[in-house]
Amino acid sequence: MSADECISQSDSKEIPVSGNDSEGYVDLDLFNEISHFCNEPAIPLTTGGVRLAPAQDLWSTARDKPVKLRMETSGLGSEPPMTIHQMFQATVQKYGGYPALRGKKEGTWVTLTYKEYYQHARAAARSFLKVGLATGIYTTNSPEACQYVAGNCEANVLVVENNKQLVKILQVRDQLPHLKAIVQYKGELEQKLPNVYTWAEFMKLGESIPEAELDAVIDSQKANECCTLIYTSGTTGNPKGVMLSHDNITWTATAAGLMTSLKMAEEEIVSYLPLSHVAAQVHDMWICMRFAVITNFAEPDALKGSLANTLREVRPTSFLGVPRVWEKMQEAMKSAGAKSSITKKKIADWAKGIGLQASYNAMNGDSSVPWGFTLANALVFKNVRKALGLDRCRACYTGAAPITKDTLEYFMSLYITVFELYGMSESTGPHSISCAEGYHIMSCGKVLTGCKTKLDKPDTDGNGEICFWGRHVFMGYLNMPDKTEEALDADGWLHSGDLGKHDKDDFLYITGRIKELIITAGGENVPPVPIEDALKEDVSIISNAMLVGDKKKFLSMLLTLKCNVDDNGDPTDELTPLAVEFCRQHGVIASKVSEIINKKEPAIYKVIQEGIDRVNANATSNAQRVQKWTILPRDFSISGGELGPTLKLKRPVVSKMYQEEINKFYGE
Repeated sequence: MSADECISQSDSKEIPVSGNDSEGYVDLDLFNEISHFCNEPAIPLTTGGVRLAPAQDLWSTARDKPVKLRMETSGLGSEPPMTIHQMFQATVQKYGGYPALRGKKEGTWVTLTYKEYYQHARAAARSFLKVGLATGIYTTNSPEACQYVAGNCEANVLVVENNKQLVKILQVRDQLPHLKAIVQYKGELEQKLPNVYTWAEFMKLGESIPEAELDAVIDSQKANECCTLIYTSGTTGNPKGVMLSHDNITWTATAAGLMTSLKMAEEEIVSYLPLSHVAAQVHDMWICMRFAVITNFAEPDALKGSLANTLREVRPTSFLGVPRVWEKMQEAMKSAGAKSSITKKKIADWAKGIGLQASYNAMNGDSSVPWGFTLANALVFKNVRKALGLDRCRACYTGAAPITKDTLEYFMSLYITVFELYGMSESTGPHSISCAEGYHIMSCGKVLTGCKTKLDKPDTDGNGEICFWGRHVFMGYLNMPDKTEEALDADGWLHSGDLGKHDKDDFLYITGRIKELIITAGGENVPPVPIEDALKEDVSIISNAMLVGDKKKFLSMLLTLKCNVDDNGDPTDELTPLAVEFCRQHGVIASKVSEIINKKEPAIYKVIQEGIDRVNANATSNAQRVQKWTILPRDFSISGGELGPTLKLKRPVVSKMYQEEINKFYGE
């Protein structure tokens, strides 16, 4: 609904394993399956004291080697360490009867309390003890990528969603010598195979394991030992197994929740991103467990359209959206707004002007609002929030990829502030956070309480490599000492590979990524994202833009146009309604991407070139000007391989896929 339409109205014993046919975004079916089991008596709960294993080093690449924690002498960084089980127990003891997990089964919401959640976790853990353990793998991975991850972590058990995911594993099963069992948690097996179980069969396996045996394993856990592996998405090579300790997770969950002012047992969120990704795992699982939050699992087709319905049903108290989710919301509202009456458009434009000013006032610490705000709020802002399902939302966040100023200001104009987060798998998710108490547009906020930031080798403008210190810094990469040494320096600082700078108020701004920097033939370093974002903001028909020109004499750009996606989430040849309207405004009747490319539609090519000229006019040097470009016949997507699971651009993949087009730029 548009603004104007609204006017009238490992050692982990509790490792998450995602596997979902629809791009791995939720484990709703696993939630439904476990709700059938484990109706056993409550287990006595004891939180126990601090448990640490002796350790000399800040890093480790072996699953059984503990690490020395980066403890501070005071403040949040000095809080006593605890295991995930201890954190879980503490929540269950106080909030056991509160809702924990909710998911739809045959169209009806089903709820598990924290006490039931704990009982189910124990039952599953006993079954895992019977057969072994696993780690998270993106469901969009190829069989070869699955084999790499499973082999690298020496997985004993693999949990898959359905037959489609099972087939991938069966293709490489003979190359996985450590694999003891495969569990398919959704539906019945299409064929009976040795050591392949349905979820029902799997849950029965643990019945022979005594509770005391599980308790002994739990009691042996130490907060500074490896708890879970999160595999990077492999944007620049093979995925790396990020080893996170219990303390990494429990401390970060506490610090992030406190910094964002979460209220115990009063929060509710929607889970829709893949739980094999650090953002979803920390936000949807660990922070929720720590603060007794209700986690509502979206439908498997969340990113194909159903997420909007889930948000309206759940009305979360906070929402984390990757940039593409916010962009899709923006496009949908603009598209609907284009169909509104002239009167409604005028009212919406008037209200958005007030909303933008009010949002900037709030950002700058000015509590005053422009004249007319109360009316604009009643006519537009409240209705927009309700239509988006964000009317109860105290905070909206974005992270995992860069977001444009245009999108942030669009939501600010509707009096919705989207706070940016920054971090990585290696920092257990967040490192810097924007929040109501302090934010600047296009900044990623301030460092997580109890942590430190250092800018390594800053240039004359203050841009340096962002380095992290704190109890959120990972243990190391599993079985990869060389890669671990690259990431962690001799003093224990984590080198992010990102470039950034601080403003006078200590807000952090990301200015580029070292590995993404384009170094021209003349030796000039060019960060691509600001140039790409500037063009996308200037020419609204452009969906994706990728700058190329490494070791070349000039820069060029690959462009895609905004198009509809099919039921599988794959881009089609059909332009979006907004793109069709863009064409119409420039005197062109077109409904397909191919029509524009085949005709080299002069008016559209002219407006794109004019946009590039405007971007070039703001370039800091001639070397940063874009000289050539082309429109690709297909938009980027996860299924196509150009985007990662959080819709982040995979530059090496795109460069390889479109090498022929790139060569044409340079006459090669």
